[in-house]
Amino acid sequence: MTDAEDLRRRTTALLAAHPPATTDRLDFLRARFDAGLAWVHFPVGLGGLDAPRSLQAVVDAELAAAGAPDNDPGRIGIGLGMAAPTILRFGTDAQKQRFLRPLWTGEEVWCQLFSEPGAGSDLAALATRAVRDDGGTSRSSGAESGGHWVVDGQKVWTSSAHLARWAILIARTDPDLPKHRGISYFVCDMTDPGVEVRPLRQITGEAEFNEVFLTGVRIPDAHRLGEVGEGWKVAQTTLMNERVAIGGNRIPREGGMIGVAAADWRARPELRTHDLHQRLLTLWVDAEVARLTGERLRQQLTKGQPGPEGSGMKLAFARLAQQISGWEVEFLGEDGLTYDDWTMRRPEGVDFTGREAGYRYLRAKGNSIEGGTSEVLLNIVAERVLGLPPEPRTDKDVAWKDLPR
Repeated sequence: MTDAEDLRRRTTALLAAHPPATTDRLDFLRARFDAGLAWVHFPVGLGGLDAPRSLQAVVDAELAAAGAPDNDPGRIGIGLGMAAPTILRFGTDAQKQRFLRPLWTGEEVWCQLFSEPGAGSDLAALATRAVRDDGGTSRSSGAESGGHWVVDGQKVWTSSAHLARWAILIARTDPDLPKHRGISYFVCDMTDPGVEVRPLRQITGEAEFNEVFLTGVRIPDAHRLGEVGEGWKVAQTTLMNERVAIGGNRIPREGGMIGVAAADWRARPELRTHDLHQRLLTLWVDAEVARLTGERLRQQLTKGQPGPEGSGMKLAFARLAQQISGWEVEFLGEDGLTYDDWTMRRPEGVDFTGREAGYRYLRAKGNSIEGGTSEVLLNIVAERVLGLPPEPRTDKDVAWKDLPR
């Protein structure tokens, strides 16, 4: 059984064999993955050591103290938080070996092709079609087809699609079945013919989101995750991990947006009022409760399989982000309305702590939509955590093709 002391020995050995000061960053990350110190709770040979997830903090602390390079969660968060646990649970051995290492090191960026113009909160109503075709070739597989899928449709709100090499994709493979049962899950090569990415400019002026058009995209059956028609089951793993990834990030006390707000308060005594002080204290306590709850939730995870409790964490994150950013703009007054540049840009990630208060205020508006709308997540918490009666759903047993759209 791997314990904290064993992990310290392994980390020391990694640092001795690959001194951070003289080792190329990518080479160090590859070596860390191969040593099982990337995500210690993953299996041996896949970046882990089958150790308790809570021991990851031991490795991270040792590497940080040594000044070792880290990967870039802001740029590869979808791969780390959503694609990886799904591939681990449903992927074949070949898929795990092919995708997990470059995903973790950041050599390959991932995006998520789930939402559609007519299937956002009701994701299972998606209309993108995948039709089985046994002819032709695929550039991403490099071999004559023993079975491919031809995909046509449109996806929307796709973060990082302009950077991504791979995408996790759900598409309808049987319109004669009810909407939750006729879906399959694929890995899509974003460089394949027929994939078109168009920017979607947001209220911040940036285009971190995209819409993606899929026209005759050929995906080898070897890039399917899970069984045909069981894509909704696979997608639930992705969605539950997404909510933990968004709402349950590991941060230090007074980290994240509450840390920025507290720093503003300390730096600008001339702007303080009793009312703003009381509200900041309440937000600080709420943020600390959410941080500790997130830590407990992560410690309960096994093999990357969170439960519906993650929806509560994502709800708390969205509420706090919007309340804190609103408090900050009110506290700073005119300075809170400043924003550096409205030029159309295509960023590599979201920065809630290194930008202006005006950016945080605008960007936080999307937190209650992305990763599951707050309204949908409230239903999940009510039904699956609190055990309240579910809302009536009259379309669950109706064939998708017969549903009104």
